[in-house]
Amino acid sequence: MADTASSASTNRMWCSIPERLQLHGAMLALQFGYAGFHVVSRAALNMGISKLVFPVYRNIIALLLLLPFAYFLEKKERPAITINFLVQFFLLALVGITANQGFYLLGLDNTSPTFASAIQNSVPAITFLMAALLRIEKVRLDRKDGIGKVIGTACCVAGATVITLYKGPAIYSPEPPLLRSTITPPSYVSTLGDASGKSWTLGCIYLIGHCLSWSGWLVLQAPVLKKYPARLSVTSYTCFFGLIQFVIIALIFERDPQSWIFHSGGELFTILYAGVVASGVAFAVQIWCIDRGGPVFVAVYQPVQTLVVAIMASLALGEEFYLGGIIGAVLIIVGLYLVLWGKSQERKFAAQEKALIQSTPEHGNNRTTSHIKPSLTQPLLPPSSENV
Repeated sequence: MADTASSASTNRMWCSIPERLQLHGAMLALQFGYAGFHVVSRAALNMGISKLVFPVYRNIIALLLLLPFAYFLEKKERPAITINFLVQFFLLALVGITANQGFYLLGLDNTSPTFASAIQNSVPAITFLMAALLRIEKVRLDRKDGIGKVIGTACCVAGATVITLYKGPAIYSPEPPLLRSTITPPSYVSTLGDASGKSWTLGCIYLIGHCLSWSGWLVLQAPVLKKYPARLSVTSYTCFFGLIQFVIIALIFERDPQSWIFHSGGELFTILYAGVVASGVAFAVQIWCIDRGGPVFVAVYQPVQTLVVAIMASLALGEEFYLGGIIGAVLIIVGLYLVLWGKSQERKFAAQEKALIQSTPEHGNNRTTSHIKPSLTQPLLPPSSENV
């Protein structure tokens, strides 16, 4: 009885919190979770975990977390599976899981957690550009929403170009507290934010490939969800085929059996964090936030993740900041908000047009309505198996 009363009291307390406040709290927690993923992934690479084995274990955990929810929650919504659907899920996995995660790890290994997070802010603009080129998205240059999205996309492209081609001098080189202590830290801590000896330009190119893959996944997923309207099931199938693809690639190219074995608790922690927090918990929280607050509300918080990554990697791990990366990150974030502003204005135009049509029903048959194709419904929703 006491436990029941305590649970009821907790529920009442939670319900008394305004939903908007709950959404803001959830989004902040989500950005901290994803920020930790960038740092943890870099730690995994510096520990020596294979870039092919890491995503295999991560996607196994993500799939095990997703399957029960997809099976039970979408029992009635899930259409019958066909060969055509399986081929589409396989292609989605190739783009959204295999290429996406593979390019991310290669890029992170050559750059740093902060700039990997910063360049991800260009995903909505790249998605808009892809959708416009494929005529999924209609660009209205005669209205301010269309102009805003085009300028925002140009800013994101310019920012990504600056990050790639101009590293610039280091303008901030902190000494992490972990290195100032008398206790000798693990070797991976001292090099966690350090990409010295690696190709910064190549790393940025890999990260652009990661963003292109992510955006391509979002664009290709839209028509699939119209025919197969069960998001969790689509994500589970995608995760399954992505896992199969990574296993095949790893078995071919990763010949060392020791690469498949955990050699420390730190290695196990990084994989569990990537699978449980970044794929399972974060995915569920993001779906709830998109459902209650809308995709634009969720996307607006994306730069917070970059700020949190910068603080975490700098204060704790001594990551250096370079002038080119900061200039590029600022351009990308400005571009992100311009694209989101354009999307918001587009929805207002669509609502006004709908209200106008409904207010004059007698002329409904004689008027030609201009249908505004909305942007992809979830411009920043990552693959189920990652934030990235």
